Amino acid sequence: MAGEKKNTILKVENLSIGYKTKKKKTVISKNINFELEKGQLVGLVGANGIGKSTLLRTLIGVQPKLSGDIFLNNQPLETISAIQLATQLSIVLTEAVTSKNLSVFELVALGRQPYTNWIGNLSEEDINVVSLALSQVNIADLKYKKCYELSDGQLQKVMLARALAQDTDIIILDEPTTHLDMYHKAYILKLLQKLTKETGKTILFSSHEIDLAIQLCDKMIVMQKDSVVYDQPCNLISNGVFESLFPDDLISFDNKSGSFRVKK
Repeated sequence: MAGEKKNTILKVENLSIGYKTKKKKTVISKNINFELEKGQLVGLVGANGIGKSTLLRTLIGVQPKLSGDIFLNNQPLETISAIQLATQLSIVLTEAVTSKNLSVFELVALGRQPYTNWIGNLSEEDINVVSLALSQVNIADLKYKKCYELSDGQLQKVMLARALAQDTDIIILDEPTTHLDMYHKAYILKLLQKLTKETGKTILFSSHEIDLAIQLCDKMIVMQKDSVVYDQPCNLISNGVFESLFPDDLISFDNKSGSFRVKK
């Protein structure tokens, strides 16, 4: 039991997410329970508007939870200071990068901010960590390029390298394959799988690429209208979870191939 506790990075118990004003509380999803373990690749999937981004914003402390508990390394999320949080959890969001005039190395080096002095000077160790992150995502040859010179796929790798340079136990990505073609969608998700194995970090990402997530993820969080299910992809398939994910008038899920098909 002690070993299991040690390997649990993020734990969610009876979580309810949504929005609250003085007059009204809107519940987006409730009774959410899962445990993310060290070195796992976990995909968060569901239909548009189901609440995936709301869940991620709640997990990173940007949006208040409505009820329930979130534990990061066995510590309640709300008790962790911003500085502590930055050394345990890193995020890659879908918002456009505002610092495109920076070089690739400079942008990735921003991941070291939780560890640098107040002036922001990089130590030799910081430089080594940044260089390693660039190598891990195969962009060491781009280190001197300006970010505005990069393609969407290259820029996504830079943002991932920045999260790696932050050196946290868990990395959370919101739609990391947005705006990418099919090849680069597969490339990024395959890279995430490789990084979990090589670094031991836990990576949680939301995606519409359900077929790819089924093939590559250790576990998946599937958000449905009335429930949230967390399990291995093979168990989710055998339990018919994906069959009820979308209306069946246009697409259906093929259990044998583990993919969605357009109805003829």
